[in-house]
Amino acid sequence: MVVDGIDEADRAVDRLFHALADATRRDMLRRCVRGELSVSRLAAAYPMSFAAVQKHVTVLERAGLVTKERRGREQLVRTDPDAVARARQALDALESAWRARVERMSGLLSEEEDGPDAGPGPANGSDRKGPDE
Repeated sequence: MVVDGIDEADRAVDRLFHALADATRRDMLRRCVRGELSVSRLAAAYPMSFAAVQKHVTVLERAGLVTKERRGREQLVRTDPDAVARARQALDALESAWRARVERMSGLLSEEEDGPDAGPGPANGSDRKGPDE
């Protein structure tokens, strides 16, 4: 489904969660948190081709989770802690929106229960006027 009005910030969050959705990429990220690693050293840890590891690293890099730096013949990969903070901020914003929604629904339900007449409310059409009123 395509949503109109998605801005670059939303696309960045999409890339971030897409990158984090894969267990291999999360593991690569954890390994690089401990210290920078070369792509070849990362590749040695996985039962996949070097090219497949490079593709995973590219996804992480596009999401801003890691940076690559060429040092001699090696490409060194290191994590960007700010990217993890951006993921947390995105999740916090979603949590906040849902908590606010639940609070509003709870408030509406409690108003209906505690109302002066506590009888039928607008939900069942009792506030509609007839044709003669």
